[in-house]
Amino acid sequence: MPGCPLQPRPCSRHQRHRPGHPAATPEAMRPPPAAGARGVWCLVLLALAGDAAWPPCRVDADNGTGLCKGQDLLRVPRGLPSSLRSLDLSYNKLREITAGDFAGMTRLRHLDLGYNNISRVAPDAFLSNLLLEHLRLFNNSLESIPAPALRPLVNLRRLDMSNNLYRSAALDGVFGRLRRLQELSLGGPLLREISRRDFAALKDTALQKFAIKSASSLQRYEAGAFSWLNTTELWCDMALDKSAAALPVMLRDLRGKPLDYLRFRNLFEFTYYAGDADPFAGLAELQITKLVFYRGKFNENLLRLALLNVQRSRVRDLALVAIDFARSPWRNSSDVGVAAPRLDRLLLQDISNPDVLRFDWTFTWLSGVAALSIVNVNFNYVPCDAWGEMRNVEALDISSNRLEDGYIYNQRCDYRGVMPKLESFVLATNQLRSLAVVAALTRTWPRLARLDASHNGLGSLQETCQWTPTLRWLALRHNRVTVGTFGCLPTTLEYLDLSYSQLDRLDMDYFTRSPRLRELRLSGNKIKFIPSEWTCPRLEVLAIDGNSFGVINHGSFVNMPQLVSLAAGNNPYHCTCDLYLFLEETRRRGRPTLADWPRNWTCYHPEPLLDTAVAAYAPRPLECNVPALVAVAVASTAVAVAACAVLCWKLDAGWYLRATYRLVRAKYGARRTGTARRCSYHAFISYSRADAGWVRQELLRRLESTTPPYRLCIHERDFTPGRWIIDNIVENIERSAKVIFVLSRSFVDSEWCNYELYFAHQRAVGLGSEDVILVVKEPIDARGLPRRFARLRKMLGTKTYLEWPREPGRRPFFWLQLRSLLGSPGGLGPGAGEEETAVDATT
Repeated sequence: MPGCPLQPRPCSRHQRHRPGHPAATPEAMRPPPAAGARGVWCLVLLALAGDAAWPPCRVDADNGTGLCKGQDLLRVPRGLPSSLRSLDLSYNKLREITAGDFAGMTRLRHLDLGYNNISRVAPDAFLSNLLLEHLRLFNNSLESIPAPALRPLVNLRRLDMSNNLYRSAALDGVFGRLRRLQELSLGGPLLREISRRDFAALKDTALQKFAIKSASSLQRYEAGAFSWLNTTELWCDMALDKSAAALPVMLRDLRGKPLDYLRFRNLFEFTYYAGDADPFAGLAELQITKLVFYRGKFNENLLRLALLNVQRSRVRDLALVAIDFARSPWRNSSDVGVAAPRLDRLLLQDISNPDVLRFDWTFTWLSGVAALSIVNVNFNYVPCDAWGEMRNVEALDISSNRLEDGYIYNQRCDYRGVMPKLESFVLATNQLRSLAVVAALTRTWPRLARLDASHNGLGSLQETCQWTPTLRWLALRHNRVTVGTFGCLPTTLEYLDLSYSQLDRLDMDYFTRSPRLRELRLSGNKIKFIPSEWTCPRLEVLAIDGNSFGVINHGSFVNMPQLVSLAAGNNPYHCTCDLYLFLEETRRRGRPTLADWPRNWTCYHPEPLLDTAVAAYAPRPLECNVPALVAVAVASTAVAVAACAVLCWKLDAGWYLRATYRLVRAKYGARRTGTARRCSYHAFISYSRADAGWVRQELLRRLESTTPPYRLCIHERDFTPGRWIIDNIVENIERSAKVIFVLSRSFVDSEWCNYELYFAHQRAVGLGSEDVILVVKEPIDARGLPRRFARLRKMLGTKTYLEWPREPGRRPFFWLQLRSLLGSPGGLGPGAGEEETAVDATT
């Protein structure tokens, strides 16, 4: 049906059950008016679908888990796989667990039914779940402990039934048979009395943890109730505002028990203790070593009584967490001087009133503590005498407070000789600005090795610092570090953390002055490049992920020979050969190990590879292989040279080179002698020796006998004796208006004819191809010409030529065409003979 969701909307909040405020009343479960009709139709459709409808759960068949959390389910879904080992049905609206809800789930080991409205569990509800080890029924509406339903669960190890509505915590004999039970939680807001035999069924059960919750004010505790317990941890969530005298009775019942951990929640929930009796009497007779007070009201009197008893006890770990401390208005300083208990650890956390630190007007109670944690206690000032009282502290944590530079370090205080045993100091999450102040405070502490000043505003000032020479470990995460901050850092460090501190540049000189540095963390900064000269000879671990550099290569870390672990993901990488070769070299050597590979290693450049995983970047085989690329280039060059040599041989390149040389030599000689080019002939005739008769009998006779005659140049008659043939050819071609080639098979076989053709073609490049006249005396196959006659082939294919006709009747037309190509026989300068005579006369 449109608008009907496949999975109901999860609950947004759940209220703790209180008397008079049941968690599952009809009014509480009624949907809003606007969604009522649609919700009813959805439920009707699901009901009609029956077991065929897949339950609104996420099932992982491989791991055997089912998650049905927060689906507003009114009953256990049908059709769940029988192979489930873990099933979470918490934060729903289940009212009842019936016999068939988990039938067939024989492998079920973990079942969470917390935060529902279950008021009844059928006696045979878990009959099929014999392997069940963890059952959680926390925060439901059970009005009695469902002992019959628990009878088959002999393998049960953890059972949480607290925060329900039953009024009695009496355990049935069924619990005596749950011998594997390790953790048990009972009680609820309606439990006002604890009777002597309520826990008798547990006398032979060795528990690791037992938790009991009562109403806001326990009315009666019967002596001996806790004497049945054999547990190492006891969690008591019970307020004794009206029955403080019950506390010493409880403590006496725990004598001789293997109890090691004792935790009280809301011991005095509504009122500050004002009695004269000692509510902690008997604590010294217990074997507990750790004592926790969570929430509840404390004044200086109650705290003093607790410390006096702790001092006499075996307690070595004391925690005061989220307590509500306030001084009594009628108390004065006459009761000062409480002895300091010897504690391995003292934790003061989430306390809004910092007066708890000197509740008796001194800090004496801190003098016997080895590890002191003052976390989120809202104090902003450390008096001078406080440092002296902490003389036995080896580890001090004062994080998450409001300490500023001028209040943690007072120049009027004498810090010499204080904190002689301190090795670890945590100043994180305060309001510090000056590294020099931190250095001055700790300079005289002779054993300080670890300092954590993360989450402050340190590093932005240009300062000079003097540190204790024993400092080996420094964390400055989430500060305001600049390149100038390196001048204020100690050079004795083995570990340095500057992550997430807005650092954009490194000071290379600092690393050369810090020879002991083994681990460096620079994650989440703005570093734009990795210098190739970065030298850190002992560095083993480097984290530079989450910065702004895009290039790393083999040379980036070559001066870090001990580097074994590198985290460098989440940077805008340029996926080039430098990065590829670095990764290949890293894989080949097996070091450094890329701690965050391949996640967050992404290409940013070039654009076609944007958002591509670096692991998927694979350049072409020769693109990044320099030796192979050089080898291929050399081989390719050799092949190309050889190919060119063969091609030149095939195409008679030697002949062309010789011809060009002779042409240049001839032209250069002409320029050197000062001879100017002029047309002395109408045409230069190029022909082979075999065609000389035809030239003299036909060509010369016909053209030189006209009136006026054509002046023609032939080598037999007109070449100057004693001169180089090439010089004669070049000079006479240059002095001729036209060049006539008499083509025949003999012409093709003549080398001199080829020279003349070549020189004529060179002239045609500059003066125009119309100066060349082709006369085909005999038919020639252009395709059969030698390669050196490439120009002739081209001319025959692109230029109109004259063909000597065999038939005498067609020859007049041939001569007419030839004379038209030669032009008018006039227009030349002085004749060649006249020119020579003139030259002779001048000499």
